[in-house]
Amino acid sequence: MMDARKVKSIEDAKKIVTERCLTHVKVGLFDTDGIMRGKYMSKEKFFSSLDHGFAFCDVVLGWDSKDQLYDNGTYTGWHTGYPDAPVRIIPESCRDIPFEDNMLLFICEFAEEAAKICPRNVLKRVIQTADEMGFEVFSALEYEFFMFDETPESVREKGFRNLKPLTPDWFGYSVIRNSVHADLYHQILDMSEKMDFPIEGIHTETGPGVIEAAIAVDNAQNAADKGALFKTFMKVLAQQNGLMATFMAKWSNDYPGQSGHIHLSLRHKDGAAASAFYDPTQEHNMSETQRQFVAGQQRLMPEFLSMIAPTVNSYTRLVPGFWAPTDATWGVENRTTSLRVIPGSDKSQRVEYRLGSADGNPYLALAAALASGLYGIQQQWEPEAQVKGNAYEQSHPEHLKLSTTLWDAAQRFKASDAARELFGDEFVDHYSASREWEEREYRKHISDWEMDRYFEII
Repeated sequence: MMDARKVKSIEDAKKIVTERCLTHVKVGLFDTDGIMRGKYMSKEKFFSSLDHGFAFCDVVLGWDSKDQLYDNGTYTGWHTGYPDAPVRIIPESCRDIPFEDNMLLFICEFAEEAAKICPRNVLKRVIQTADEMGFEVFSALEYEFFMFDETPESVREKGFRNLKPLTPDWFGYSVIRNSVHADLYHQILDMSEKMDFPIEGIHTETGPGVIEAAIAVDNAQNAADKGALFKTFMKVLAQQNGLMATFMAKWSNDYPGQSGHIHLSLRHKDGAAASAFYDPTQEHNMSETQRQFVAGQQRLMPEFLSMIAPTVNSYTRLVPGFWAPTDATWGVENRTTSLRVIPGSDKSQRVEYRLGSADGNPYLALAAALASGLYGIQQQWEPEAQVKGNAYEQSHPEHLKLSTTLWDAAQRFKASDAARELFGDEFVDHYSASREWEEREYRKHISDWEMDRYFEII
C-alpha cells in the first residue's frame, strides 16, 4: 500500500485514497494567526478539488483567533459579504493522522487574489526570491511550550488562574522528568515520525511543565509546514491525554517566555550546492553573503517585528534577562542577542533568529526572517559590530531598538518600504490592520492588575 509521504502528484493523491478505500479525507489551511482551519471532505469532492480547486469562505482571512470579525479589513469584511475564495490542495503534503484510523490529511493554500495575503503563499513568494537569487533555503524550527494537567473545560472553570503544570519546579534537561513521563514523550516522538515533522531533540526546559522540541532541518517550505503541523497536533496529542499544551509567548510573569527560534542557512543552487554562509578563510567562517544576510535581518528586524511577535502577549516576553532579546543585535554563539551566528562547517554554518516566540505563525515568522536576510544581500549591507558578552547590560544604537507594544510594531510594519517591496501592499495592509485590531481588542478589557490597584484606593 502506498506510503502517504510518497504522494507527490494529483494522480498519487487519488491513488492512495482509492487504495485505502477511503470515503473521506481531512483538508486544512492556516489562517493569519497560524491556526489550522479545515474539514472532512468526501472522496468525490476531494478528487474534483484536486483537479479544479475548491472554495473556502474567506472569513478565515477576516477574523481573529477567537473568530471575531476584523472591523478594519480591506480584503474581506461585511463590505464584501464574506464570499468564498479559491483554494488549492497540495498533494505532496499528504500525511497519515495517527489519532484517526485510516484517515489522511492534506494541507491547502489560498489561490488567486487571496494568495496575496495567505501566510503560506507569503512564504512561498519569499522562497521564490531566494531561488531567483541562486539560493536554496534550509531551516529548522524549535518550540518551547508549557504542558498543563488541565483540560479546555478546567482552565475555563478556573478562569485561567491557578493552573497546574504537568511537573513542578525548575528542572531543565531533566532525565527524571522525561523518564517519569516517558509514555508522553514517546507518544510525541512517535507522532512526529508518523506525521513527518521528525524531532531532532526534545527535553524539559527550565520552568514547571515546560518542554522544548527541535524539529529536524528541511527546505524552508517544508520546515514551515512541519512547524505549523507540530504546533497544531501537539495540542491535539496533549488534549487526548487529558492535558493541555500552550504556545502563548508568556503565560506567567514568574517564568521565562516561550520561544520559537528559527535556524536558517542558504546553499548555492549550482552543481557544487555549497553553503553560501561558510567561508573558512573568514573570521567565524562567515562568508560575505552571511554577513550581508545577518545585516539585513538586523536592520529590518524592528520593521518586521509584528510578523515575529504577533500578539499582545508576545511583548511580555521581550524583557531583559529572560532569554529574549530587546534590541536588534547579533553575536557569535551569544544567546543574549537577537541573532546568534553559529560557526561550523559547510553543512552546519547558520544563523539562529532568536527573537521568534512560540506564538508566531511559522509561515510568517520564517518569511520575515528570510526576506530580511535576502534584502540585506541584495543591498550589500554590512552588520553593526557584533555584541560580545551580555547584550542586556549594554547600550545599543537607537535604530536597533525594538517596539515594546504590538501597536507600535504594526505601525512600523505598515510604514516599511522594504516590507511592501518584499511582501506586497495587499499583505502589508491586511496584516498591519489585523495587528491593530488585536491591540484594540486588548484595550477593551480591564485587567486584574487595574482592579487591584485602582478599585478602592485611587
